[in-house]
Order: sequence, then structure tokens, then C-alpha cells
Amino acid sequence: MTTFDDRERAEEAKFARDGEMMFRIQARRNRLLGVWAAERMGLDAAETEGYAKSVVQAEFEEAGDEDVIRKLLGDLISAGIDIDEGEIRTALDAKAVEARRQLMGEV
Repeated sequence: MTTFDDRERAEEAKFARDGEMMFRIQARRNRLLGVWAAERMGLDAAETEGYAKSVVQAEFEEAGDEDVIRKLLGDLISAGIDIDEGEIRTALDAKAVEARRQLMGEV
């Protein structure tokens, strides 16, 4: 083995760990965002848990955050909540910070 091979393997392992951590942060962020929206809609505990899971699943519809934002905006407006996309994006950013802190605390 050469030093170059060892370094290459270490970089590949770091890349994989970073990708996994980003996935976990996004999933946690989406769950937190789902709980936030469910509280705004006045859902009970069981409904909140189910709704949070549906927000996490919405992430897999297309790349990026637009599918999650579209789902939340549609659901909140349907529930009669006066909200706009900017408010959801602000909550998304705040929940991303919260999710990162929670996961970093677990490591």
C-alpha cells in the first residue's frame, strides 16, 4: 500500500460519512418541520407523528426542498392557516439548524 492509496481511501470514507450525515440532517429537519406544521394545524399526537413521517417521505419525490415546501404550503393553506412560502422557508432553515444541533449532540 502506498500513502496515496491510504489517503484516497480515507477521502472516500469521509465523503461517504458526510453524505450519510447530510441525509440524516435532512430527514430530521423534515420531521421537525412536519411537527411544526402539524402543531400549526392543531393535529393531535398520533396525527402529528403520521404527518411528520409524510413530510419526510415527501423529500423523496424530487431533488431539493421544493417538494417539501409545496406539500407544507398546500396542507397548511388547506387547513385554513394563513401562511406563505417565505414563512415555510424560514421554518425550514430554522429546523435545519435544530436538526444539525440534535445530531451533532448524538455523535
